[in-house]
Amino acid sequence: MRELQQNLSRHVHTLAVDIGERNVFHPTALAAAAEYIQQQWQQQGYTVQRQRYRTKGIDCANLEIVCQGAGDAEEAIVIGAHYDSVHGSPGANDNGSGVAALLELSRLFRDISPHTTVRFVAFVNEEPPFFYWQKMGSMVYAKAARRRGDPLRFMVSLETIGYFSNAAHSQAYPPLLRWFYPDQGNFIAFVANLRSRRVLRQAVRQFRHCSSFPLQHIATFPWLPGVGWSDHLAFWRQGYRAFMITDTALYRYPYYHSAEDTADKLCYRPFAQLTEDLFCTFAGMANA
Repeated sequence: MRELQQNLSRHVHTLAVDIGERNVFHPTALAAAAEYIQQQWQQQGYTVQRQRYRTKGIDCANLEIVCQGAGDAEEAIVIGAHYDSVHGSPGANDNGSGVAALLELSRLFRDISPHTTVRFVAFVNEEPPFFYWQKMGSMVYAKAARRRGDPLRFMVSLETIGYFSNAAHSQAYPPLLRWFYPDQGNFIAFVANLRSRRVLRQAVRQFRHCSSFPLQHIATFPWLPGVGWSDHLAFWRQGYRAFMITDTALYRYPYYHSAEDTADKLCYRPFAQLTEDLFCTFAGMANA
């Protein structure tokens, strides 16, 4: 656990401190983040594929590695996180935390042989002005997957997962939901649309089998504020099942999309425990 915590901290510090704000407005930093992710995956023994495209005059790329399944089926699970940060923010939690967990999950998967193939993808250009539109990195990826007819079992988006609080009233919600969920922001949330509720329930069961980490979950309408605000939206739009794993971002994290989203704000001990439990969850689902 100590090694995992140290690694997560190192990844977040590299992205949010050494590199800093990374987006098409800071293309050198965006390229540096992509290079760091590629180097980490190569050191883990993976072959990195780049899905390149150009937007706003900038060369961009999604990065992908594959942990090949031992089974005969072509079906795959996609685990992804975006590596860009919003304009004006170093992006420690959003989404350095998601990328850090992605890197550590892929490292842990090197020690197992899953039945189902697992793809790990670092997406570019999730933040505005690309969010929701065709040049969003996950939109480019999901559309290409659909054109090829890739039989994706489901996709998971790791989005802003490093901040927790036991303080009363530290958790807010979209309208009405506060009557059904706790007011302490000490849990992780699994969030899906109605079409993905079956795979969401499978993930919840597996997570609770592996972990005592506080968990809340919901399958609901994608128009509810926050429910579709990450890369899983691209997969919903292409007809794939997908869900988001999040600390609820702006509903809990006071530094969301600000210059204060710095590496010192994250809660690395529970973050490390969560990452270990997510590995157990995904490994179990890949072997189901």
